[in-house]
Amino acid sequence: MAGAGGGGCPASGNDLQWCFSQVKGAIDEDVAEADIISTVEFNYSGDLLATGDKGGRVVIFQREQENKSHPHSRGEYNVYSTFQSHEPEFDYLKSLEIEEKINKIRWLPQQNAAHFLLSTNDKTIKLWKISERDKRAEGYNLKDEDGRLRDPFRITALRVPILKPMDLMVEASPRRIFANAHTYHINSISVNSDHETYLSADDLRINLWHLEITDRSFNIVDIKPANMEELTEVITAAEFHPHQCNVFVYSSSKGTIRLCDMRSSALCDRHSKFFEEPEDPSSRSFFSEIISSISDVKFSHSGRYMMTRDYLSVKVWDLNMESRPVETHQVHEYLRSKLCSLYENDCIFDKFECCWNGPDSYRSTSDHMACLVLGSVLWRGVKCLLAYTCFSFCLNSAIMTGSYNNFFRMFDRNTRRDVTLEASRENSKPRASLKPRRVCPGGKRKKDEISVDSLDFNKKILHTAWHPNDNIIAVAATNNLYIFQDKVN
Repeated sequence: MAGAGGGGCPASGNDLQWCFSQVKGAIDEDVAEADIISTVEFNYSGDLLATGDKGGRVVIFQREQENKSHPHSRGEYNVYSTFQSHEPEFDYLKSLEIEEKINKIRWLPQQNAAHFLLSTNDKTIKLWKISERDKRAEGYNLKDEDGRLRDPFRITALRVPILKPMDLMVEASPRRIFANAHTYHINSISVNSDHETYLSADDLRINLWHLEITDRSFNIVDIKPANMEELTEVITAAEFHPHQCNVFVYSSSKGTIRLCDMRSSALCDRHSKFFEEPEDPSSRSFFSEIISSISDVKFSHSGRYMMTRDYLSVKVWDLNMESRPVETHQVHEYLRSKLCSLYENDCIFDKFECCWNGPDSYRSTSDHMACLVLGSVLWRGVKCLLAYTCFSFCLNSAIMTGSYNNFFRMFDRNTRRDVTLEASRENSKPRASLKPRRVCPGGKRKKDEISVDSLDFNKKILHTAWHPNDNIIAVAATNNLYIFQDKVN
């Protein structure tokens, strides 16, 4: 993959400003279907960034060490390993082709020098080990140096094999293959906080797996009715709680979220909590049910909140309040008048993902005010450092999701401000600041605005990821991976 790179840049003002860092991918106008990126995921440390594409390939980028001569510049991400994760298959029993497209990638917490990740297509989940090798053994007794077996009669003495240095080689090897457990297409995988189990979800079922056991899984949710004509909704996404290994949530095509506790029963058909926002009857239309379908659900890192993405908005829910979300952020409300044409070109069924920023330390409005009061009190005392820590934690929470025309949206949960940015090679000069973009829904258009009628719906940001510790974001735009960072003080 071709790449362009840049470094960090100085900051000006108090607002978080984003600048271009890198772009990976070919510049070809005619993009092959197999090269379209279908998932993006940072590992737990943020040093590795994995992408999967529709061709079944996984590309892993590694963050280079920061340059000591430029201490404020951040390391770039360069290709670390590329391997073919899935191949196209054919189900002869159902006469069905199984695409090699990578639907999801999930990293496991690093336990040793090697890295492990789960990747899945529609039917099969694989556990991959990514390891480094910089030494090779020489002096085998039974083999020549080229690997051929030696004639036993020619072996007259025993040799002690020795390790010799070699060029660094990164190996990706499949350690487990979890197959034959899903009738429908897998849309989610989520690693549990116990680091031993994970879940996989399809349209009607959620299965619980042990990472060491491949020949069986436990069905923990099954919403398939006895008569398929009675089916009213499907599962769209599922995720484990980040800290409580017994709790998980799953969303539906009806815009509802169910929180389940595996301690209550082995089969979690009965939810513990049910999150749904009442619909305004006056705004109901033919498209209401389609646009209310949730395409992604993500717990906050603290586990207190969860975020859901539907077609037009992002909502933040407090786990202690099921009746309505605590925040609703409009992503591209100007498309509401275009729903008919979006339905005709199938864009209305696009599945946008969403993500939290790294620190993710925001609480609620009341918690935020309490924190400010506490900070004010402490500031007057001798514990100024604690006050500063409190302020920095309160004022650092944002969420991100994608839109059309290669636009992506960022929302500051504290100030309630939002910005629209664009992933474009036209602005891919090193350290170039990203200029906010604005869309004119109709009427007279200002100089810096873009008409809603001129948006390119073939260019869409479906997959985004935020570095777990730093303000570095990765955005997948068709076959290109853009990496942006904040302006470093």
